[in-house]
Amino acid sequence: MEFTIIGGAPDKQRVPCVVAGVFDKRKLAETAAQLDQASHQYIRRIIKRGDLDGRCGQTLMLHQIPGTAAERILLIGCGPKNELSDNKYREIVAKAVTTLNDAGVTEAASYLAEIPTPDRGLDWKVRQLVETAENTLYRFDRLKSKPDASAAVLCSLRVAIANPRDASAAKESLREGRAIAAGVRLAKDLANLPSNHCTPAYLADEARRLQKRYAALKVEVLGVAQIKRLRMGAFLAVARGSREPPALIIVQYRGAPAAQAPVALVGKGITFDSGGISIKPAAAMDEMKYDMCGAASVLGTLRAVAELRLPINLVGLIPATENMPGGNAVKPGDIVTSLSGQTIEILNTDAEGRLVLCDTLTYSRRFKPGVVIDIATLTGACVVALGQHASGLLSNHEPLAAALLAAGGRSGDRAWQLPLWEDYQKQLDSRFADFANVGGREAGSITAACFLARFAKDLKWAHLDIAGTAWRTGNKKGATGRPVPLLVQFLLDRVRKPEDHAPG
Repeated sequence: MEFTIIGGAPDKQRVPCVVAGVFDKRKLAETAAQLDQASHQYIRRIIKRGDLDGRCGQTLMLHQIPGTAAERILLIGCGPKNELSDNKYREIVAKAVTTLNDAGVTEAASYLAEIPTPDRGLDWKVRQLVETAENTLYRFDRLKSKPDASAAVLCSLRVAIANPRDASAAKESLREGRAIAAGVRLAKDLANLPSNHCTPAYLADEARRLQKRYAALKVEVLGVAQIKRLRMGAFLAVARGSREPPALIIVQYRGAPAAQAPVALVGKGITFDSGGISIKPAAAMDEMKYDMCGAASVLGTLRAVAELRLPINLVGLIPATENMPGGNAVKPGDIVTSLSGQTIEILNTDAEGRLVLCDTLTYSRRFKPGVVIDIATLTGACVVALGQHASGLLSNHEPLAAALLAAGGRSGDRAWQLPLWEDYQKQLDSRFADFANVGGREAGSITAACFLARFAKDLKWAHLDIAGTAWRTGNKKGATGRPVPLLVQFLLDRVRKPEDHAPG
């Protein structure tokens, strides 16, 4: 979709539709009041009939309003003025965009950036408007023989601001919103592809496509022979059961001097997770194509950062493979040696994500990163604990955890911190190896992170468990693109406030 920043009176906008807000009890927002004055109280007379009382999400489409240049005016209910929140603002924008699209409107001028949201400025509202609009209109129908009948027709949205002095900042927010939305869209597209399309090789090709588009990106793909030479025994153990060759995908973004330590993002790239020998139940196994959402989010974040040309160094590391049963597959009770030299007793082959991640965390050291963040659809226990609203966050470095939590709050892509106490480590004890890959039913998300923490002892490291947030099930099944907004916001904050990210 095309987005532009505009100014000027709403009654002078020559567009198919102008969007304005109405608060609870029919209180007109500023733009709606201006339109009402231009129409000699026509709008007020209409809503007094009871067609709209301003409840959040209500809509009323008016046609050929006297005294205004637009063909139509869409009034959108915003609820009580003093009860607006971040989520309600996004809901209002989403409802407006859906209504416009369903009505066949191709272009509109939105005045919703004027809606007062506590502790949020114009820059936040403009960016959220762009991201929410793109998210609302997203469809994945590339594999259908006929396009989706509900495909988007709204192709241009003008974002109106009241003060011309805010134009420069609003344009920058719009640029950020578009870049983040593009990164989210890439992450969604990759995750929504079925596993017979999105293989490890396909992920590698996608990284190469990004390299061709952005000169600041450099891609290297390590194949099975190179992974063997590195002695990444945990990663290779997972890959053994599949006929699809594994790949370690390395994408470097150089936006700052080489002396600046990069941020390393490690994304779990299990393109299909059958559970291996510890095979999963058949019900909803199709959703295990989403077990590479961590990898998709890393590529999406890299795209957004490259589009914004952020002055930062970044490295994305993606261990990509399938987890399949077979005559050569790793078995419960097998013991493997990781790249770090630590031995692991594999008690459950369905706890495979931590095995590919642990070797990649060890590999990340060669880039001398300032911080390392891994992103993974790791545990069903995180879904039980936090549901679909928050990603699980565990970290061995409190300033890093605090920065990620703050970025999640601002972006609306929230995380919740869980403890990483030494008390939980004993659950990973093994009689036959240095430790086991699972720690029992209790605190499953925490013991999974405790496992990874053993490979990150000398790193400033955080783990994001996105098992509950990376995709939706049911009749709205599909990838969410999370946590791309959180990660990009974290990187934006790191660029803008470098003093908050000094060594410590």
